[in-house]
Amino acid sequence: MSLHHVRRKAVPLAAAVAMLSVLAACGDSDDDGGDDGKNTASPAAGAGGATDLSKECPETIVVQTAWWPDITSAGAMYQLLGDDMDVDANAKKVTAPLVASGGKDTGVKLELRSGGPAIGFNPTSSQMYTDDTIHLGIPQGFDEAIQNSDKQPTLAVMSLLAKNPQVIMWDPEKYPDVKSIEDIGRTDATVVYVPTPYMDYLTSKGILKKDQVDSSGDGSPARFVAAGGDVATSGYATEDPYIYEEELPDWGKPVESQLAYEYYPNPGPSPMIRPADRAELAPCLEKLVPVIQQGAVDLMENPDPVIDKVIELRDTFKADQPFSKGVGKYSVEQMRALDLVADPGKPVGEFDTGRVQELIDLAGPVFESQKKPIKDGLAPDDLVTNEFIDTSITLGGE
Repeated sequence: MSLHHVRRKAVPLAAAVAMLSVLAACGDSDDDGGDDGKNTASPAAGAGGATDLSKECPETIVVQTAWWPDITSAGAMYQLLGDDMDVDANAKKVTAPLVASGGKDTGVKLELRSGGPAIGFNPTSSQMYTDDTIHLGIPQGFDEAIQNSDKQPTLAVMSLLAKNPQVIMWDPEKYPDVKSIEDIGRTDATVVYVPTPYMDYLTSKGILKKDQVDSSGDGSPARFVAAGGDVATSGYATEDPYIYEEELPDWGKPVESQLAYEYYPNPGPSPMIRPADRAELAPCLEKLVPVIQQGAVDLMENPDPVIDKVIELRDTFKADQPFSKGVGKYSVEQMRALDLVADPGKPVGEFDTGRVQELIDLAGPVFESQKKPIKDGLAPDDLVTNEFIDTSITLGGE
């Protein structure tokens, strides 16, 4: 697998994504992190105009990602890499000119650093507080920001995915009556998973029984295959179903899955800054965030070049998990089929602050019970802002 061991589940999808032109509008924007769709950002590099980031942004924008190069967690960021890549195989990072839609040079460079196993599984937020050269960090799960809100606060400036693609999978032949995670909780099936807050929530609410879950999973399909499908397992909707059916000769058949998001509304990967850097980075983010938004749209419209780059980089970095062209294409299909990138009709990257509050209410007690107290009085505005979002950038046809 690739994204984060536990992140591969999918559902079919098709439909091409038509690009909407991006308004090059400068305007005041609300800084309340609200989801009323009123915020607009500075000139974006949309279908029509170039964007020069050289005056407002650092010479090289450094982004700490959560895993090896992939499509689901950071595909929109890899979309922005120009072809002249400087790859550091030892440091597991790539630097290239940051290009906007249509390959337009923005006058700055983008450095993407691999995370997860590449940095000893140090959480992204911790890495950001260890290394102040990082401008943006993309954690594995948005709830990491809630968990670390007291000691290592972060502020998300957009979301690369509106929904986290984490799922629980099962064999429909062994469990024909199971249609949901809740149904799994009514069986005696062991659920193997990589430790993750959503599982703690599911067991705390009795959706899954505490004595049926097993946190010894490593993200590989080996346990599931060895058990002949008797166990359920965590994964990602954007990769695992394809891998299990198409790339595992010892399994080679469909699996069923359900998004954990349906119980635990965790947004997907979200570029975050240290709140202390907000004033300094704001002029850059006003231009950069719309460029990333459009990158997400462009990725959905024409994913092949980015998939090729991801495969090249993972090979160079000797990533411990394979990533094929088929997996990359399937990732994009599922991102659209499951409305992972954005809610239908909503701007790409915009946060629904109501859902953020709901997640705080659900995840907060879980972290408190684990002696990981969150910031007192934590509110959506402490975690997210929509002030840099260009509301004209949406997925076409939605």
